[in-house]
Amino acid sequence: MSRTRIALLSNPRSTGNLGQLPRIRAFCAEHPDIFHYEVESAGQIGEALRTIARVGPKVLVINGGDGTVQAALTELHNGGHFGDSPPPVAVLPSGKTNLIALDLGSHGDPVTALRRFLDLAQADLSPHLVARELIALRCGAEQRPVIGMFLGGAGLADIMLYCRNKIYPLGLPNGVSHALTAIALMVRLFLRLRTSFLPPHPSPLQVSVRSDGHLSGRFSLLAVTTLDKLLLSGELAGAGGGPLKLVAIEERFGSLLSAFFASLFGKLGRSKIRGVYFEEADEISIEGDSSSVILDGETFRAEIGSPIHLRRAQPLSFVRLAA
Repeated sequence: MSRTRIALLSNPRSTGNLGQLPRIRAFCAEHPDIFHYEVESAGQIGEALRTIARVGPKVLVINGGDGTVQAALTELHNGGHFGDSPPPVAVLPSGKTNLIALDLGSHGDPVTALRRFLDLAQADLSPHLVARELIALRCGAEQRPVIGMFLGGAGLADIMLYCRNKIYPLGLPNGVSHALTAIALMVRLFLRLRTSFLPPHPSPLQVSVRSDGHLSGRFSLLAVTTLDKLLLSGELAGAGGGPLKLVAIEERFGSLLSAFFASLFGKLGRSKIRGVYFEEADEISIEGDSSSVILDGETFRAEIGSPIHLRRAQPLSFVRLAA
């Protein structure tokens, strides 16, 4: 039997897998050095990784959206299934959202990406490995941290939930769904309407970045990430102040527009913009009046007196495909 070069962890319920999974199964059947494990829910990922650890793969490939990746990273961090030497992680471009896959250069056809990962696993992987810092989220008295790479809060979380709950059920292509969501946001910002068919206005938040300072107000966008990219394709500037990168944009159209162009031209975080805040930190806390935050697809609530705490988690190695 061939050595297991890749362990593929698939979530068949991920949107991108609805049409692609038969092709992925067929590809795996043709390549005995791929160990394919399918789960039906996040609760099965722990058992999946325990089984995968026994075959000792060279690369762990996750086939699902950002929520599937987050659940797998959380189990890798907390479960200890691979001891102190977890395999490098690769991500296929599947699901409705693929921020993590895109950050790692994985896009387009998932079978093509899987073939590229298999080719890489047959040689020295080191030129293709990148270390990624991770976010550890604790909410209230929760002792087991949830691990992820991108958190959206304030108006951004409201927009993501609006798209998920009101636009995606229409069955439109992703690009059309995202365009409609953007149009709805612009209408709300311009007309200041409060109606059920538009995204809600963001609730006030208080964000503590350091022990001696905080931000407070209503924000169109609040994001915390360890990714190199946030908006569009612009790189997030950084001065080494900490692995957690915070971007907050006040609830004003001018600030949102300025941040859009700053990101477009790779200047976000490099110069001061009115109503736009960029911080780097090791720890961040978010407190609000039952305000939603979303970490890689999973929703949490920031409450008054019960803030959400974000800290740096142990980095992992990821496989990055050349752009």
